[in-house]
Amino acid sequence: MKMRVLMKERHGCKMIRELFDKIINREDTRKNLIELKQLLKEENNKRAFLYYAGSELHLLCDLLKEEDAKIRKNAALIMGEIGQDSFLELLMDAYESEEQLFVKSSYLTAISKLDFKKYNTKLKTYLNDLTNKEWPLESRKHVDEEIRILTSMMLELEKPKFHKFVGYDKTMDVVLLTNRNHKDITLKQLEEVNKKEFNAGVIVRSTDLNKILKIRTFTEMLFLIKGMNSLNDKPTSIAETISKSNLLTFLKQVHEGDSPFYFRIELKSKMELDKKSAFTKKIASELERLTKRELINSTSNYEIEIRLIANKDGGYNTLLKLFTLKDTRFSYRKNSIANSIHPVNAALCANLAKAYLEEEAQVLDPFCGVGTMLIERNKLAPANPMYGIDIYGDAIDMARENASLDKTIINYINRDFFDFKHEYLFDEIITNMPNAKGRKDDDDIKKLYHSFFNKIPEILKENGIILLHVKDESMVQKELKNCRFKLEKKWELSKKEETYFYVIRYIG
Repeated sequence: MKMRVLMKERHGCKMIRELFDKIINREDTRKNLIELKQLLKEENNKRAFLYYAGSELHLLCDLLKEEDAKIRKNAALIMGEIGQDSFLELLMDAYESEEQLFVKSSYLTAISKLDFKKYNTKLKTYLNDLTNKEWPLESRKHVDEEIRILTSMMLELEKPKFHKFVGYDKTMDVVLLTNRNHKDITLKQLEEVNKKEFNAGVIVRSTDLNKILKIRTFTEMLFLIKGMNSLNDKPTSIAETISKSNLLTFLKQVHEGDSPFYFRIELKSKMELDKKSAFTKKIASELERLTKRELINSTSNYEIEIRLIANKDGGYNTLLKLFTLKDTRFSYRKNSIANSIHPVNAALCANLAKAYLEEEAQVLDPFCGVGTMLIERNKLAPANPMYGIDIYGDAIDMARENASLDKTIINYINRDFFDFKHEYLFDEIITNMPNAKGRKDDDDIKKLYHSFFNKIPEILKENGIILLHVKDESMVQKELKNCRFKLEKKWELSKKEETYFYVIRYIG
């Protein structure tokens, strides 16, 4: 392996030397610049180029004066890739004097990789000039690319301050994404009259968002905006419809402060990645232009997300996500590990089992991880005491911190459950069961399930309740053949992920 890597590096160095020599000697310059540009994307090749070019590195600058615009373009991109700040002034001069629109964005791309702070004011002026001028249709593609890069550069130096959300008491149509099999659990917790299920969750007309934000069984909150519902598949038409919708009015009503609002577009479709990127860029650029940059596209510093979801008619349904609206429901969950259950799923399990939960019950989680199941169960029916056991010490440390943040008293013990003994029996066991990751683990997991159910008489009172979140349904079904256990209830949580939730009674 090392030999192959070494040979590849040597080959790369040889090619770089040959390409640079040809470029300096003006041999098929454009073609060789393109090849060199590709090679320089690898860090080893970049170092080799800088070492070989040495004092002749400045000869690249002469290429910015070549008559061939594509030579100027590729030379600029290479200078940016190299990252030498000594190129900055020359690149800036070239950008300002360039007459070919399709080349100008390449200069900006190169400048953006250097320390361009001293040109902040000048670049901001160029951005304003570009956005305030009416450009002919054939020029927009290249101008939009300039605007996109300049905007990104300005945001790098002056990160925008997010607007403050203040629209908690405004009337609005809210979409709550939920577990598709158990939308009714969230629906029942909504006090509003105007509410209904749809395929991915619940839609509700809210006049008090604070009440909805207390519900723990939805995964995501989105908003329906009047006039921005069903869109066709043309980027310019999509942007026009969004710009004419109630979007900006809504944003201003529910936030303090004026525009602009910084957005990103999330496209949910089966479109190929490169086509998806081009599609969303077109929408974003056109939306900026049509709103006179009251909406500004930013892929990293955004406060709203316009989500386009492909529908069966070939168009898109549209929803809005607000990152200005903070979801603090699970703020206690500072820590998690790979196998941790998502807190929404833990809250859903607790709600499904609500009829079986007793307040002041003595509750144990034998595979507690970071403690999410216990905390979410306690939100619905406060228990006392609660114990969490896990063999992994790091998980226990994380669980203690999570419980402390939630101001919940849980007794955590770093121990193997199968060695655990207690002075009294528990009323309830609740846990997210370890699952088989592959065939090699199946036998171990089967033994674990069998040992778990055999351990129950030492831990649980007769008539006690076992609440299990599982991914290995067959193993539970096998153990339920034992007459000491009675299945009270079973729910399928996800057919795709093969997850289930069981309520089992220990008969004794």
